[in-house]
Amino acid sequence: MPEPRVPAEPIATARLDLLPLRVEHAEEMADVLADPALHTFIGGAPHSPHDLRARYERLVAGSPDPGVDWCNWVLRLRAESCLVGTIQATVTVGQDRGAEIAWVIGTPWQRRGFASEAARGLVSRLGRQSIRTVVAHIHPDHLASAAVARAAGLVPTEEKQEGEVCWRWPNPGHRPRPGRLV
Repeated sequence: MPEPRVPAEPIATARLDLLPLRVEHAEEMADVLADPALHTFIGGAPHSPHDLRARYERLVAGSPDPGVDWCNWVLRLRAESCLVGTIQATVTVGQDRGAEIAWVIGTPWQRRGFASEAARGLVSRLGRQSIRTVVAHIHPDHLASAAVARAAGLVPTEEKQEGEVCWRWPNPGHRPRPGRLV
């Protein structure tokens, strides 16, 4: 029997609502993500509302690979009823059942713990959905993202991908037990 898919369902944390991405979020998110400084470690430049809308159309349509789920959320700050960032999980379904996560918080909302809160909420949800490992690839000089990964329970490894450090969270519920095959 195939493993169940991993949908991008709403997640509530103390201050945030992680809402499944919709194309309609593009205009507000273009403003949230407009600061070129957000691209210091990831490269590229901010998208125009039109380009972000096209990108969101592709993301919402889902992965063309049947073994991969694209789960994308916008982060709504409940107290101010505004969007403040995004978080995503690229989930590999099947035997390996893992997720690669990433996040970005708009500059005006940084240093308030929103990325850490969202990442903890997402990792917790993924763990309840039988995800065996969660990874994030973080530039070695990006101390803020390293702090977010650490807050979500990920630990740095010796692995590198395109110069970025692989941070990993093993789901304790899926660790092999001595003398047992998993």
